[in-house]
Amino acid sequence: MIKQMQSFLDDFRKTIETAENRLLSISEHQSQISRAEGKWSPKEIIGHLIDSAANNHLRLVRAQFNDELAFSGYEQKDWVRVQGYNQEPWHQLVQLWKTHYNMHLLHVISLVPEPTRIKPRSTHSLDQLAKTVSKGDFVTLDYFMRDYVAHLKNHVAQITDP
Repeated sequence: MIKQMQSFLDDFRKTIETAENRLLSISEHQSQISRAEGKWSPKEIIGHLIDSAANNHLRLVRAQFNDELAFSGYEQKDWVRVQGYNQEPWHQLVQLWKTHYNMHLLHVISLVPEPTRIKPRSTHSLDQLAKTVSKGDFVTLDYFMRDYVAHLKNHVAQITDP
């Protein structure tokens, strides 16, 4: 199990570092342009990932102190709108996403004790937040952490692989 976790952590780190280079190859101008009507621009997608990291940071820490994975959601579109991500410099947003959030989350995840990480939990809200499990399913913090990284990869690909 330790080897699997180290592989996951290595993949998360590689994803962050590789994404940074690919993201920074996008120009300031390109980062403000939505690829389709009603869709977020790359800046807004990174902003959403910053919001996701901020919310999931709290969730990952709090989940270590109780037997539930029940978390409140947040109004994603409103968060992106009120923070005006399109008005911030692209390189600054990428650095905030990478260094101040995801590298720290990588560190936090690496410290979660295995028994806490793999403990099955029947009370959760992942059926509402992630929509990848059913309400009655048992889930683990490990599952939640992996789902976070999959979500991150999906949105990075929206930006870098149009």
